[in-house]
Amino acid sequence: MIGSGPADSGSIPPVAIGRRSRILPAPEDRRGIVIAIVSTVVVFSVLGYAIVSSAGWPRVQQSFFDPETFDESLPRVTAAFWVNVQLFLLAEVLVLVLGLVLAVLRSLPGAALAPIRLLATAYVDLFRALPGILVVSMLGFGIPALDIEGVPNDEFFWALVALTLLYSAYVSEVYRAGIDSIHPSQAAAARSLGLSQLQAMRFVVLPQAVRRVVPPLLNDFIGLQKDTALVSVLGVVEVFRAAQIRQAATFNNTPYVITAVIFILLTIPMARLVDWLVRREQRRASAVAR
Repeated sequence: MIGSGPADSGSIPPVAIGRRSRILPAPEDRRGIVIAIVSTVVVFSVLGYAIVSSAGWPRVQQSFFDPETFDESLPRVTAAFWVNVQLFLLAEVLVLVLGLVLAVLRSLPGAALAPIRLLATAYVDLFRALPGILVVSMLGFGIPALDIEGVPNDEFFWALVALTLLYSAYVSEVYRAGIDSIHPSQAAAARSLGLSQLQAMRFVVLPQAVRRVVPPLLNDFIGLQKDTALVSVLGVVEVFRAAQIRQAATFNNTPYVITAVIFILLTIPMARLVDWLVRREQRRASAVAR
């Protein structure tokens, strides 16, 4: 017992060992991380060397990565991105509301409400089947051409309408999947407490369903943010249209690279946010299961 004192004092308590294992990866995990980093650096280094050593690289560099054109075009292209931001924010709010309404309409029970379910289903099927650029073009050019009194002819307005109609169809399916994931016993318990069908949907089913579908909703909004560039076909001077104008003025493709960088800088953080939300939801679900 006397000789065990120094050995015990120099050993690491089990609590500390467990804490250290949660903070630092295990030795085999660290080895895998190092191998992954080294292999990634090697692959991209070889790829980069193959590109810059190719015979056509000087022409590509001059056409897509010209520093002078980059400096001249950056302020104008970046300023036009505000139009994309406006479209994205307005369409996001409208899509969230319209998509939820469609999902609820498709979930209404009873034979008497079958026509409403049929109309909602037809809407979703139609706009999920049509290419986005086709919807933008048909609404943006077709409706103003009708010259109906009192109907706006503004390109921005019809671009917003087109994006809202398109993405509300996709988002409604996300909402509907969340609603279907709620066990029917939840609604049955709410009905047994005296709530009506609509009250059970509003106060019991929808709060749980919306919380579950936040990550896939953000994925759809990443697509919406990128598809705001489609409205350039209507003549709306957003970031892609501004890049086209600069490219035509300079006969250089560097403005397109600026546009790509802007979208990358906005999209990648949103994608990482989605991954974090998915992991958090998985941890919460596993904690509840235990």
